[in-house]
Amino acid sequence: MIALPRATTVARQTPASDHIDLTYDARFLRRKRLESAGGIAFLVDLPETSDIRDGDALVLEDGRRIGVRAAPEPLLEIRGDLPRLAWHIGNRHTPCQIEPDRLLIRADHVLAKMLAGLGAEVREVTAPFTPEGGAYGHGRTMGHSHGHDHDPAHEH
Repeated sequence: MIALPRATTVARQTPASDHIDLTYDARFLRRKRLESAGGIAFLVDLPETSDIRDGDALVLEDGRRIGVRAAPEPLLEIRGDLPRLAWHIGNRHTPCQIEPDRLLIRADHVLAKMLAGLGAEVREVTAPFTPEGGAYGHGRTMGHSHGHDHDPAHEH
């Protein structure tokens, strides 16, 4: 068995000679075998689980860089009273991509119905998904065990 080259570090927002397209969920990784668009098979072997962002590069031990691109995936495009709608999405700890004229979330029929009930225009789209990171220094929106303490009197 031939040993695969290993990607042991991530270079943030850097050029690369090859690339791989990964969905939002697939960009949260530590150890996995992947293959680039150019046919390079390699093993991601990071010291800890990392949030790999669109435009980052996985750096192979020999110095080659495999760029990471956000792959298109099924999403909901939301238009309407964006601050109000974003509040309801955030209240459910749902990852959300915020743009000037729309919000994008992963396709979810329950959230689609809720948002339509709030007056949103909701339609299914397929697009790369690059949601906002968490507010507590994490790259991902976390649930209620997200690394900080709440005031015990605070209820959700």
